[in-house]
Amino acid sequence: MSILKELKQQYILGGVTEKLIYWNVALFAIPWIIKGLLSLFGIGFNFTDYISLSSNPSDLAWKPWSVISYAFFHADIFHVLFNLIILNFVGRLFLTFFTQKQLLSLYLMGAIFAGLIYILSYLLFPALSNQLVTLVGASGAIMAVLFAVSSYAPYMQIRLLLIGNIKLWHIAVFYLVIDLISLSYTNVGGHIAHLGGALFGYLYASQLKKGTDITKGFTSLMDSIVNLFKAKKNTPFKKVHKNTTYTKPKPSPKDKSQQQIDEILDKISKSGYDSLTKDEKEFLFKAGKS
Repeated sequence: MSILKELKQQYILGGVTEKLIYWNVALFAIPWIIKGLLSLFGIGFNFTDYISLSSNPSDLAWKPWSVISYAFFHADIFHVLFNLIILNFVGRLFLTFFTQKQLLSLYLMGAIFAGLIYILSYLLFPALSNQLVTLVGASGAIMAVLFAVSSYAPYMQIRLLLIGNIKLWHIAVFYLVIDLISLSYTNVGGHIAHLGGALFGYLYASQLKKGTDITKGFTSLMDSIVNLFKAKKNTPFKKVHKNTTYTKPKPSPKDKSQQQIDEILDKISKSGYDSLTKDEKEFLFKAGKS
C-alpha cells in the first residue's frame, strides 16, 4: 500500500483529533508550497492577508471567514509542530470524558471566542488601540480544549518524561502563567487569544457541570449544514413475495466481507492501526472505497 493510501486510510479511521491535525498540517503546508513555487516566477502572493484575523474589526466585512480560518494556519514549521503536539495530547484527554462532536464544537467555538477577545482587546486597551496586527494559529482553540478538560478533571494524574506524575491543573496553570508573563513582550495579540481560549474552555466545563452544554446550538448548526450536503438515497419500490417455507440463507460474499471488516476494526480498537498486516490494510482500504 502506498504512503498516500495509508494516510488516507488513517484519516478515514481517525477521530476528530487526528482529522484536526491533518487539516492543520495540510493548510500549513499547501499555501507555503504554492507561495514558494510562485516566487520562482517572480510572483508575490501573501495568502495570510486573506486567512489571518485582523485586529481591525472592519476587516471582517470582507473576510468574515477569518474568525475561523486563522485557527487552521500557522506562521512557521515550529509554530504548527508545537501546537499539534499539544493538540494531540489534550485532544486525547478530552475524549476520555466527552464525545468527538463536543471536541470539534469546542475547538471551533474556542477559536471564535479567542478571536473575538483578541479583536476586543485592541479596541479597549490604550496600549494596543493604535496597532494594526494579524493573528494566525490554533493556540486559542487548543487552550480552550486544555482548560475545558483541566477544569472538568483538575486532579487527573499525568505522567511526563523527566518530571514524573503531576496533576492536570498544574499544566493548565503553567500555560496560563506563561501567557500572562508574555503580555509584556512580543506577540501580545497571540497571548491574548490564548487567554481568551482558556476562558472559554473554563466556561464550557463549568457550565457542563451544571448540565448545560454551551456548544449544543453550534453542534446542531453544524449537523444541519452537513445534512444539507448529504445525498438523499432514494429507496426503490420492491415487490414482496410471501414464502411459506423458510430455508436458512447461505452467507453472501458481502456478509463475509462485513464480518472481516468488523474483525479488523476490532483489532484496531484493541491494538491500534499499526498492528494490522499489509493485507489487512489493503483489504480495509478497498472496502472503504466500495
